[in-house]
Amino acid sequence: MAKKSKIAANERRKAVVARFAPRRAELVATIRHPATSDEERASARRELDAQPRDASATRIRNRDAVDGRPRGFLRAFGLSRVRMREYAHAGYLPGVT
Repeated sequence: MAKKSKIAANERRKAVVARFAPRRAELVATIRHPATSDEERASARRELDAQPRDASATRIRNRDAVDGRPRGFLRAFGLSRVRMREYAHAGYLPGVT
């Protein structure tokens, strides 16, 4: 079981990412577009740098949906390897043998 504070911090990060995602996508598109002027690109870069660090999606940690374990995460199940094995043996994961 992961610390409750780590799980809560990760949930806060998810909320911040969701709040800033549309504007962040616009800024990144502006920076990457070849027809953007240097001034616009610099302005977009400054605004992107001014956003909180947790606004970046790479700050989110994949965690086990049941107990929040950060290591051994399997995306297909949303569980850690330990919990996936327990659930597979108990028959909670249909189609897994």
